[in-house]
Amino acid sequence: MSGTTTAGPPRAAGVPRQRSRRGLRYQPRLPLGRGAEANRWTVLVVLCVSLLLVAVDATVLHVAVPAVTEDLRPGAIQLLWIVDVYPLVCASLLILFGTLGDRVGRRRVLLLGYGLFGVASAFAALATSPDVLIAARALLGVGGAMIMPATLSILRQVFPDRKERALAVGIWSAVAAVGAAFGPLVGGLLLENFWWGSVFLINIPLMAVSLPVGRWLLPESTGDRDGPWDVAGALMAAFGLFGLVLAVKRIGGGEPPLTLGTLVPGALGAALLIVFVRRQRRRTHPLVDLRLFARPAFGTSVGCIVLAMLALVGLELIAAQYLQLVLGLTPLETGLRLLPLTLAAMAAGLVGSRVLHRFGPRAMVTLGFVLTATAVASLTVMGQQDRPWALVAGFVLLGFGLETTLFGAYESMLSEAPAESAGGAAAIGETSYQLGAGIGIALLGSVMNAAYAPGVSGARGVPSAESAAASHSLGEAYEVATRLGGPAGEALRAAARDAFVHGLHVTLLLSAGLLLLGAAAALRLPRTMDCGGAPAEGQPAVAPAPPPLSAKSTT
Repeated sequence: MSGTTTAGPPRAAGVPRQRSRRGLRYQPRLPLGRGAEANRWTVLVVLCVSLLLVAVDATVLHVAVPAVTEDLRPGAIQLLWIVDVYPLVCASLLILFGTLGDRVGRRRVLLLGYGLFGVASAFAALATSPDVLIAARALLGVGGAMIMPATLSILRQVFPDRKERALAVGIWSAVAAVGAAFGPLVGGLLLENFWWGSVFLINIPLMAVSLPVGRWLLPESTGDRDGPWDVAGALMAAFGLFGLVLAVKRIGGGEPPLTLGTLVPGALGAALLIVFVRRQRRRTHPLVDLRLFARPAFGTSVGCIVLAMLALVGLELIAAQYLQLVLGLTPLETGLRLLPLTLAAMAAGLVGSRVLHRFGPRAMVTLGFVLTATAVASLTVMGQQDRPWALVAGFVLLGFGLETTLFGAYESMLSEAPAESAGGAAAIGETSYQLGAGIGIALLGSVMNAAYAPGVSGARGVPSAESAAASHSLGEAYEVATRLGGPAGEALRAAARDAFVHGLHVTLLLSAGLLLLGAAAALRLPRTMDCGGAPAEGQPAVAPAPPPLSAKSTT
C-alpha cells in the first residue's frame, strides 16, 4: 500500500486538516471531550475487540466439525473448505481492502466490514447444505478482510512513540493469539446447549454493538492517495493464492498430484502470483512495496508470522478432533482443555514488551520458536489413553512460545518498515497471519490425511467400499463402523483410531521440524532493538504508556 503515511498524533476537534505536497492528508478525528492520552488507549481497546472477533471466528468452528459433519454430511473436500475458506478468502482480500481503506477511509471500510460480518454470520447459522455454509464462510472472509487491515494501521498511527507502540503491539498480538485459541472454548460452551449454528449467531449482537461504538470512538484517516488504485493487481494476488491452495487441498483429499484438477489450479495460481510480483515492481505506486522484502529483518519477520500461525491453527484443529473423537470429550471439555494455551499466550503478550527491550528480537523470536517446537514434540504423548497433565504442560508451553514468536516478529516488522510504508507493512503482516492460518489447516490436514488413510484401508473384514469411505476422516470411519456393527465394525473403529493417532504423531513431528527451521531463520533478525526510541520525525513526544487495563477506566 504505497502512499500510506503514518498519521501524526490525534487531531483535537477544531484543528484543520493538514496539506502535504501530495495533496490532502486526513488526520484522525477524536471524539469530543476526550484527550489524546485517554483516547489512544481507548482506540486500542476497540481495535483489539475487532481483532478478537475476526480471530475467534477463524477457529470457533473447529470443535463444531463433528456436529456439522453429522448434520450436513459434507464430503472430505467440502469439509476442508468449510473450515479454511474463511481464512483463505480473508488473506486473499486484505491487500485489496487495505488499499481501499487508504482511498475512502479506514474507519469507513471497517464499519462496512462489521455489517457484512453480521449478515454473513446469519447465513452461516441457517445453512442447510455444505455448499451454503461454504459460501457463507467465504462471505465472512470478505468481512474479515475489511476489518483486519484497519486494526494494525490505526494502531501504528495513534502510537507514534516506539516504546508505547511496542506495548500496544504486545497487547494486539496477544489478542490475535488468544482469539484463535479462545474460539474452541466459545464453540464448546455453545455446543453444550445449542446446535452448531450458534457459533455464528453470537457474531450478530457483537457486530450490532461494534457498529455504533466504532463510529463514535475510532479515528478516520486515509493515505496520500498517490496514483491509480491497482484493482487488477489485487485480483491477481487473490486468485493466485486461491489456485495454489486449491491444488494443496486436492492433494490432501487424496487426488494424485499430476491430475488436471491439481496441476491446472496450481500452475495458474503460481503464474498469477509471478505476474503480480512483476507488475508491482514496474508500477510507480504499487499496492505492495516489494522493496521492503529486500530488508532481511522484514522478510524474516513475515516468514516467522506465517510459521507461527501455521503451527497454531493447524495443530489446534487436529487437537480438537483428537480430544473429541479419540478421547471422547464433549465440546465444552475440549475447549477447557485448550484454555491453558489461551492463558499462556495472554501472559506472554503482556510481558513481551519488557522481554523484547531486554533481550532483542533475535533472541526473543528464536527462543519462541524453540519453545514452540519443544511443546509440539512433547504433544506426541497423545495416544489412546488420556494424559491430562502432560497435555496441559504441552499447551502452556505452546501458547507461551507462539505468542513470544508473534510479538517479536510483529514488532520487528513494523519497526523495520519506514514510516511512509507503514500501511503496506500492516497489510503484509495481516496477510501473513491469515495466510499462515489457512495454509496450516490445508498443509497439516493434508499430511494428516495422507498418514491416516493407509491405516484404515487394511481393516479386517471390512468391504473395500466401506474402507474407502472410512479413509476420508475419523468421523466417517465411526459412522461406517456403526453401520457395519459386529466384529467388522469394532475392527474398523480400532484401526481408524490407531491410524488417526499415528497421523497425529507424524503431523506433530513435521510441525516441530518446520518450527526449528523458523528458529534458524530468526537468527537473521537484529540482535538488539531500542524499544524506547525517539518518536518518528515530525511527531511530538508522548507520555509513558499506562498499564494495558487502564484504557478501561481512563476518562
